[in-house]
Amino acid sequence: MTTPFGTRLRRSMDQHGPLCVGIDPHRALVEAWGLPYDVSGLERFALTCVAAFGGRVAVVKPQSAFFEVFGSRGIAVLERVLRELRDAGTLTILDAKRGDIGSTMAGYAAAYLGAEAVAPADALTVSPYLGYESLRPAIDVAQQHGRGLFVLALTSNPEGASVQHAVAGGRSVAASMVEGATVDNSLARERGELGSVGLVIGATVGDAVERLGLDLVTAATPVLAPGLGTQGGTVAALDRVFGAARPQVLASSSREVLCTGPDVAKLADAARRVADGLRP
Repeated sequence: MTTPFGTRLRRSMDQHGPLCVGIDPHRALVEAWGLPYDVSGLERFALTCVAAFGGRVAVVKPQSAFFEVFGSRGIAVLERVLRELRDAGTLTILDAKRGDIGSTMAGYAAAYLGAEAVAPADALTVSPYLGYESLRPAIDVAQQHGRGLFVLALTSNPEGASVQHAVAGGRSVAASMVEGATVDNSLARERGELGSVGLVIGATVGDAVERLGLDLVTAATPVLAPGLGTQGGTVAALDRVFGAARPQVLASSSREVLCTGPDVAKLADAARRVADGLRP
């Protein structure tokens, strides 16, 4: 794979609208669909989502935890989901939020993004709170194989600010993540393209982007913005939070779309409505 992830993401957002739909088969949703909360229900839930979203949305984001809870059988379902979405031509972000150092981080990168990965995702969410450079093994693997990363930067959970807004050496922790992404996206920025090292910034973080002085436009970074819909995020909020960087934002919605299931057509229609509403 030679085309960088950021380039492929830009094309997909332009074609389908800047929406990422999550596949979050937690117990309440699975049972609300009238399915048993076991591996068979997990599989039916996940593959229904594949049928509804594959080839129709910019990105699909399976939440790894809800597959991992069923052990190796759940992981097998996740691998099938990733393969079938790839076959449908749909980009995937595996939401696993991995973070470690050295050979362990390299192992995570190989497992999810490497050439020998069983079912590699197009991108992986990662946690940088051992320092941005602790992600270097994953950054290198992603760049080598045309894949991407989304680095946690500003999350909307109440506890996040105590770490992400903290200041050391005159800059916030969140700003250090943006600076790291800026450097790693420099070649893409010179080409006028979107970079492949993205950031996770919640759709409901209020004025934090402006207040912390985060220059997302210069960073040329894609932004994954969870929280759209039932978590309170709106299109107007995205405009306020991200300002001039709004064209770089991939808004993520899970429950707002998934609650319309299990009918495939209704799921697809819901995703289409949300995506159309996000277009400039």
